[in-house]
Amino acid sequence: MKFRTIRGTKDILPNEAYQWQFVEATVRRIFEQFNYREIRTPMFEETALFARSIGELTDIVSKEMYTFTDRGGTSLTLKPEMTASVIRAYIQHNLGSSAPLTKLFYISPMFRQERPQAGRLRQFHQFGAEALGSQYPEIDAEVILLALSIYKAFGIEEVTLKLNSLGCEKCRPAYKMLLQSELRKVYNDLSPDSQHRVEENPLRVLDSKDPQDRAATTNMPLIKDYLCTDCQTHFQELQSLLNASGIAFEIDGRLVRGLDYYTKTAFELISSHLGSQDALAGGGRYDLLTQELGGKPTPGIGFAAGIERLLLVLDKQKLFRGGSPQTSVFVASLGNDMIQNAFEIARRIRLAGISAEMDFHRRSLKAQMREADRQKVNVVVLVGGDEWASGAVLVKDMRSGEQHNVKVAELIEFIQQIVQAQSDKPRDSRNESELSIQGLSTKEHGTSKI
Repeated sequence: MKFRTIRGTKDILPNEAYQWQFVEATVRRIFEQFNYREIRTPMFEETALFARSIGELTDIVSKEMYTFTDRGGTSLTLKPEMTASVIRAYIQHNLGSSAPLTKLFYISPMFRQERPQAGRLRQFHQFGAEALGSQYPEIDAEVILLALSIYKAFGIEEVTLKLNSLGCEKCRPAYKMLLQSELRKVYNDLSPDSQHRVEENPLRVLDSKDPQDRAATTNMPLIKDYLCTDCQTHFQELQSLLNASGIAFEIDGRLVRGLDYYTKTAFELISSHLGSQDALAGGGRYDLLTQELGGKPTPGIGFAAGIERLLLVLDKQKLFRGGSPQTSVFVASLGNDMIQNAFEIARRIRLAGISAEMDFHRRSLKAQMREADRQKVNVVVLVGGDEWASGAVLVKDMRSGEQHNVKVAELIEFIQQIVQAQSDKPRDSRNESELSIQGLSTKEHGTSKI
């Protein structure tokens, strides 16, 4: 085949799309319980938006973004993350003018040119939330609880909450200088990537997963021990709120996240079912970002979570519920002269809100019945024979095997009763001989219209 998906992307096929629908529906339900409202932003933004918000020296901006120049000469970038886009929309549309707190959520594809691996693609999908307007730790606690509640709704219990504070513009500069001084002492023991970060982004060295870096930075000072009074009070109050809510957490002084805009609270949700890439979700506070992007000073906090990683955990723990949507009714026709009538019957069934299918290959009745069984329909409606001549159709309950002669005028109500009765019952298995319509007259009649 000449054309295939681009490396790091994948097709979501019909037999797995229902899993995505299940995830998205569950996520939306929990967001709405917490009074968050959906926002959707364009797939691409001006490159400067991400460079300014995420940070020129971060891996995302320096190595991973998909950037191109449009015909007007503007540099554009496919969204590598959502927070910057949300803040841009918040400022542009003055969303903060109508309420003191703006609570938003999203479900969207993102794009980063990373090395593809399990749970990490170049086009990946995230859900997340942003809460803008409150500087107090209560909203931090709610956002964390919101993230945890989503995973709990799926039945995922083995989730570890890691927590840290990254300080603020008052206390972080002095700590950054101290950390750089200590890192220079072990410079030769660091990996090339971390050596590059010592002068430009030293906090990221602490977050490195490279064993060489971990060993070299074992005794590094941690920012949680150098917080100003305001940051320390905020962090302690957040811990108190989490403890009062019965939420277990671990303080991880190395947790710094990969984005420059974080201040104070930073957190991650970790799963033991993901291997080395174990983060299910992560987030934190960004009190300076709105002002940095041209808006009024507005404190904020949010989180983002990968859908692909969530799907991996759900699959490993066998936590998917429901299944691929199935057609309720198959309309079969006895002879080609009945096709138009069968088409109209199917149309009426769909108008009543019931899913229906029919044969589009003009196959024999036996072949149509096999197709109905392959599609696992609840009901088969047969159009033709003596029943049609008398203004009726033959209806077969595919689970019980019972057959009924039903007047066309009463068909919709009859089907609704069968579908409702079957909704909570398992589908019975049947052998091939049971797939036929019993006692059917095969005498063909004219093409009388419904």
